[in-house]
Amino acid sequence: MKAAVCYEAGKPLVIEDIIVDPPKAGEVKVRLAATGVCHSDIHALHGDLGPRFPGVAGHECAGYVDLVGEGVTSVKPGDPVIVSLIASCGRCYYCSHGLPHLCDFKWPLLTESRFRNKKGESIKQMMKVGGMAEYTVVDQSQVVKISPDMPMDVAALLACCVITGFGSVVWRARVEALSSVVVMGTGGVGLNAVQGAALSGAYPVIAVDILDSKLKAAKDFGATHTVNAARGDAIEEVKTLTSGLGANYAFITVGSTAAMKQGYQMTRKRGTLVLVGLSAPNDLFAVHPNEIELNERVVIGAFMGSTNLQKNIPQLIALYKEGKLKLNELITKRYSLEQINEAIASVERGEALRNVIMFK
Repeated sequence: MKAAVCYEAGKPLVIEDIIVDPPKAGEVKVRLAATGVCHSDIHALHGDLGPRFPGVAGHECAGYVDLVGEGVTSVKPGDPVIVSLIASCGRCYYCSHGLPHLCDFKWPLLTESRFRNKKGESIKQMMKVGGMAEYTVVDQSQVVKISPDMPMDVAALLACCVITGFGSVVWRARVEALSSVVVMGTGGVGLNAVQGAALSGAYPVIAVDILDSKLKAAKDFGATHTVNAARGDAIEEVKTLTSGLGANYAFITVGSTAAMKQGYQMTRKRGTLVLVGLSAPNDLFAVHPNEIELNERVVIGAFMGSTNLQKNIPQLIALYKEGKLKLNELITKRYSLEQINEAIASVERGEALRNVIMFK
């Protein structure tokens, strides 16, 4: 099969033939139809998430079950599925307490791979998926069966950017109606945080970015107000829009510690800062403890939107089919696997909401 392999951090990906091993017990082999290009992939390809080379990135996928390993009963060959990096054992403390996205099982795919080159050398599956390839092998808990009428390009987005943004608002922070919300960064994840806030009945919903094109998109996804942080004092603008108090919630969807600090200053007393975007390993976000204590502010993390795949993915699909959740509008452009470096460069230039790799 063909895959886009990264051999060195920051270098262009190489399209080459590699070998995919059969699924082991509890695993599923999937023929991929679509994979979204996520900023986390770009972090991984630049080495920001650890030295995992040579490797295949991509973790926002949809496709068709090709083979199943021993003991797999949830899906069968031919089933259309969404493939996510979230794997859950169903038995650990977190899984048994309704938090499968925080499963602490030591997954084999973190140290092993089902990909090999023609020399027999291991090619790592980044983020336990390796979705920039024609096939992948994942744990059965990472796949969710979907209906055949669901378009594969938009289905792929449900595996990461939609659940991460929407879920951070709805399932992690549990934003109440009429709460004021700020979303910093209006790429794929940020736009889904915006529409999560809008569907929750938040007001105002303030989108903050440095690109007018993305702020315009944020209005289409439910933002009531926009602030261009490259012009003027974004903190003061947010306070003006919230009666001088600051927002009840600020969601930081970019991996920038400067944005995190700025977002913190946009919240009011008893406000909540929600960290969503991944930062580089050596980045530190510092706030004086008195700032938190005296103002009773809250700082929380939101990993993958606190999503329960088997429960929440069907809910989102139902919203999409009812016309309440925008998915088609997220896709900027579709590329072939051979155009992967072009698709990534477009994301890095800030031109795309979401680019999607389509497989034949």
